[in-house]
Amino acid sequence: MPFTVLVCVDGSELAESALVEGLAVLREHERTVLVSVVDGPDTSLVMGGSGFAGGVLTGEELAEIQREKIAEAESMLKETATRLGHADAELVVLEGAAGSAICELAETLPASVIVLGTRGRGGLRRAVLGSVSDHVVRHAPCVVLTRNPD
Repeated sequence: MPFTVLVCVDGSELAESALVEGLAVLREHERTVLVSVVDGPDTSLVMGGSGFAGGVLTGEELAEIQREKIAEAESMLKETATRLGHADAELVVLEGAAGSAICELAETLPASVIVLGTRGRGGLRRAVLGSVSDHVVRHAPCVVLTRNPD
């Protein structure tokens, strides 16, 4: 089984820093997979024909917005891979809750290690808002390497 590194990218400088530093620590690996997760479509925005209680978009408009989000994520992944000298990396865009989606992909690959940045939220903000990195650390099927902003 190849040593597979799953690197989480969200377009931020912190994620890119995590990628650079994480891959430097994990120099020897056979497979690099860059992943970005976009929120799933908000179907409550779709018009249901119920007058004032209905949504504001047609189903086609919502689908187009989702396609645009996915295309932007794909473009960001390609640019990141090229800029960092990993043009041969596999690129994956997932939809849904980021923490769960990353853990499911890690299990499916299977990943040997997940590399991701953290935003450094503490205390109440983390408890209220949750944390993708927190979820991944607690639920990943493999080792997780995180990079703090400090």
